Amino acid sequence: KRLGVEIIPVDSEHAAIFQCLLASAGGEVSRILLTASGGPFFGMTREQLEGVTKEQALKHPSWSMGAKITVDSATLMNKGFEVIEAMWLFGVPLHKIEVIVHRESIIHSMVEYEDGTIMAQLGCPDMKTPIRLALTWPRRGKAEGRLDFDKLAGLSFAKPDTKAFGCLELCKEAANRGGTIPAALNGANEMAVGAFLAGNLPFLGIEGVCRTVLEQTVSKEATLDNILAADRAARDLANEVIGTWSQQ
Repeated sequence: KRLGVEIIPVDSEHAAIFQCLLASAGGEVSRILLTASGGPFFGMTREQLEGVTKEQALKHPSWSMGAKITVDSATLMNKGFEVIEAMWLFGVPLHKIEVIVHRESIIHSMVEYEDGTIMAQLGCPDMKTPIRLALTWPRRGKAEGRLDFDKLAGLSFAKPDTKAFGCLELCKEAANRGGTIPAALNGANEMAVGAFLAGNLPFLGIEGVCRTVLEQTVSKEATLDNILAADRAARDLANEVIGTWSQQ
């Protein structure tokens, strides 16, 4: 902002919001509607999540991603991080960002304006599209495939179950506390997901480790040195918590 530089988002949701905001014409944004696929465990209760495996967590219903991000999608931690990212990228307060589960992953996000108009960006669930946009903007590179509306049975929407998937609320807590807390949460999550993928932590343990780290972390001013220190401290603490968890 200080240098007058424009940031072009690459993640599909933020690329969608970026494009929807082009329709503002100075209009006030009422809310950003951040869509989520819901991951492979959508509709499961917390009790059902206790025994899920790594193999199940890595079977995403609509996106092909790396193992770490796929697990983050399964816990909804990734969506929580996207909320924090949207706050900073678009200068929108937390209370104006709403997460909506959209299983088909066709609408990549939406922006609602004060007059009730909602702008949505639709497309195939393919990361090539937002990456291509970021590389060619303000031009649009030619896509190989097209969205086939004849094959769409419909578009569904639901509220996220934050009782079963508590990581989304952890991210909102981190956003509210601010400072170095989001960095600490990110560091703790990376350690926890790594432990889950290695077979040293149950699925719900990811949330448990991150919650413990947040409870024991004090927020500091978000300078670069403090952020890096918070990240290291959170990773160390997370490893300690994971160690006690594996001994249970």
